[in-house]
Amino acid sequence: MISKAVTIADTRGLLRYLPTVKAPVPEYLFIATDNARCGKADVSISEGDHVYQGQVIGVRHGAFFDQPIHATCSGTFEGYEKHYHRSGKQVSFIKIHNDGKDEWDPSIKPRTDEEVAKLTRKDLCDILQQWSSVGLGGSSFPTAVKLKGENKINTILINGIECEPYITADHRLMMEDPEDIIRGILLLEQVYECKDARICIKSKHKDLILLYEEVLRRYPDMGISVCPVGNFYPQGWEIAMIKSATGIEVPTGHLPGEYGIANFNVTTVAGIYQAAKYNHPVNERLITVTGDGIKYPTNFKVRVGTPIKPLIERYCGGYVDPDKPKVFILGGPMMGASLPSDDCIVTKTVTSVIVLNAEEQKEEPCIRCGSCVLSCPAHLQPKLIMDAMKSMPVDKELIKSLHPLSCVECGLCTYVCTSKIRVTDYVRRAKIVAKLP
Repeated sequence: MISKAVTIADTRGLLRYLPTVKAPVPEYLFIATDNARCGKADVSISEGDHVYQGQVIGVRHGAFFDQPIHATCSGTFEGYEKHYHRSGKQVSFIKIHNDGKDEWDPSIKPRTDEEVAKLTRKDLCDILQQWSSVGLGGSSFPTAVKLKGENKINTILINGIECEPYITADHRLMMEDPEDIIRGILLLEQVYECKDARICIKSKHKDLILLYEEVLRRYPDMGISVCPVGNFYPQGWEIAMIKSATGIEVPTGHLPGEYGIANFNVTTVAGIYQAAKYNHPVNERLITVTGDGIKYPTNFKVRVGTPIKPLIERYCGGYVDPDKPKVFILGGPMMGASLPSDDCIVTKTVTSVIVLNAEEQKEEPCIRCGSCVLSCPAHLQPKLIMDAMKSMPVDKELIKSLHPLSCVECGLCTYVCTSKIRVTDYVRRAKIVAKLP
């Protein structure tokens, strides 16, 4: 229990140094039928059916891939409920009554170390497809699709940067479970036939750098190294990370694989090892629950499918000034999804839940200061894109000429705007226009 003498601000500052709390598995878990990348799903169980942990209970259908849906506990399927999702949308969730036994599907068997050592790139792709491995830094891009590329990979970058404010879950994972991360890296080196893996960490995080330098002493001559990078936002953006770690600039519209580079988030890497060794999907993850709207910010290890509201009420001490309106953000404050309530669920790609006391901000006219242009990591002109979107009718060709599709939606243009204009929202809408034929 956190001492009452520690203020909320102090707690948030210390959060990356406090141990992760393992949250009890709740009575009911909720598994999303669809997500941001898969708009349709087929569920293969009926109400009243018993399910095992790890059992395939359906399949999601994406534009160019299918994604099996797995139960994250054993219990009984009790129907569907609507809740908010990591995408910011309200979607249908499969409701499972947890029987508390955590019985794994009897067909699931671990691999021996010898079997893991024989896995090829194709083998690992098949395993990651089977267990629906996705980018767990928040991108949710299918890992098997990334691994399938035919390019020769010379350098593997492991993203341990976690550059958005508030979020510290990756930091805690790296502190508390370095061995699974290293095993995952070794497996990637094995299937890529590559001996250059670099763990990218912000240079200010001396604790992580020292820890991994020490851990890597146990793995000499394996080609794994610590790569300190810049302390700026968005250093975690793959283009910025690649440039800092290798000096290579990947142009817009090109993939890192074309330059012999593969990059993975640290949590994804740990999940890759779990899938390959134990034949397990990602059924639990670390998340940060923080913000000035709750009493006790905490890093949790939670079961995928856990509702957020009882987590905050029971284990974070509830809300500060509960009568005041709150802002709920799933993901980071810069790129996360803002929700109208706390009726949301932890999915595989939820890195954090940020609860802030709402503050009214009056939008003023643009003063043409240029801050949004100077801050844009993609070297765009957000002011011109915004003006083009405000002009009616919208000139589609003009929008395309301003290259809004290069935007990574980092949110910096909105953050630095002295007039409090939500510039990023205009650029997001411009991206939709730019995709029109």
